[in-house]
Formats: sequence, structure tokens, C-alpha cells
Amino acid sequence: MNNSNIYEYQGSKSVESSVIKNIFIWMAAGLALTGFVSHGLYTSGLVLQVVKSGLMLPLIIGEFALVFILSRNIMNFKATTAISLFLIYSALNGITLSSIFLVYTYTSISNTFFITAGLFAVMAFYGMTTKRDLTKLSTYFFMGILGIIIASLVNLFLRSSGLYYLISFAGVILFTGLTAYDIQKFTRISNEIGNSNGELEMKVSIIGALNLYLDFINLFLFLLRFLGRRK
Repeated sequence: MNNSNIYEYQGSKSVESSVIKNIFIWMAAGLALTGFVSHGLYTSGLVLQVVKSGLMLPLIIGEFALVFILSRNIMNFKATTAISLFLIYSALNGITLSSIFLVYTYTSISNTFFITAGLFAVMAFYGMTTKRDLTKLSTYFFMGILGIIIASLVNLFLRSSGLYYLISFAGVILFTGLTAYDIQKFTRISNEIGNSNGELEMKVSIIGALNLYLDFINLFLFLLRFLGRRK
């Protein structure tokens, strides 16, 4: 390997390390903001007013819209705009998630969060170190997400406890796998962009943080169905 190749390789690894680090930093920031808003609404007693106001559905629709807009158009935005949209989404999610405090005990929510964090860390490490090409599983992950959405909609009418727990189990397996998949995907993307400008690196960091944030939140919610102690 000649000197130019060595410098190119080192620069590529440096960019990869920087992007992955920023992905985790922004993901942690999003989770912290979500937790702060959610816990704040609960401790202040405002969560009941939010639920009774009928704002939950519009907020959920707004969240889906933000995820769609950010995922589809992030390369057309400035990095600062992408950051702002991600933080707004995290705050909105904090409002909608505050309702879990009305259903589950505080202790079981805390315990489930730390279990989720541990499982997430294990799968993130696996995704960064495995030699297996997880991108080949993308079709299966997409089909799994679609299946869970359809089954959840069907169960709104059936109200089957058996189907409820089957969906929950499938959700845990799916988002556990997606964590490793997304880590590997963005590790490769960060390596491919090479020595690009900081603007592109930040955009990749934000969309990566959004993906991992969604993996974490969904894994937490599905685990909570099993581990959460209802009031």
C-alpha cells in the first residue's frame, strides 16, 4: 500500500469514526429530549390534560409526517434544518409517550429502559463488528415492519390478547435485528462518503441518529408490553 493509499484509508476511517460518533451523540440527545418532555408532562400532571384534549392523534400524525419529510428530503435541507426537525420530532414524541406513565408503573418503565439500553448496546456492537452482510436482510425487515403494522391494525378490531403478545414478540425480534442492521448500514455509508464536507457528514449523522432513535424507541415500547407492570 503506497503512502497516498495509506492517507486515503486513514482519512476514510477518521470520517467513519466521526460520523458514527455523531450519530450516537445526536441519538442520545434525541432520547434525552424525549425523556425530559415525557417525564416533565407526567410530573407536572399535564399528561392527563394532553390525553383528554384529543391532541394525541394530530401529534402522532405530525410525527409520521416529520419522519417522512426528514427521511425523504434530508439532502435538500441545510444541516441546521435537519437538526431542528430531528429535535422537534424528539420533543413531539416525548409528548405522545408521556401517556405510558398513566398505564405502567414508574419503576417498570425505568427498568425496561435500562434493559432496552443494554440490549441495544449489544446489538450495536454486533452490527459494527460482524463480518456478516446484514444488508441482505433489508427485504425481510421491510416485510416484518409491514406485517406488524397490518397485524396491529387488524387487532384494533379483534382485540385479541394472543395476537397482541405475538405482535409484541415479533416487534422485539424485529427491532433488535434492525438495530444491528442500521448500525452496519451507516457504518458503511460513513466510510463511503470519504473525505467530504462537514455538511454532508452532519446530514448522514442526523438521518442515522433518527433511524437508531426509532429502533430504540420501538424496541423499548415492545419490551414494555412484556416487562411493564400496569397500574
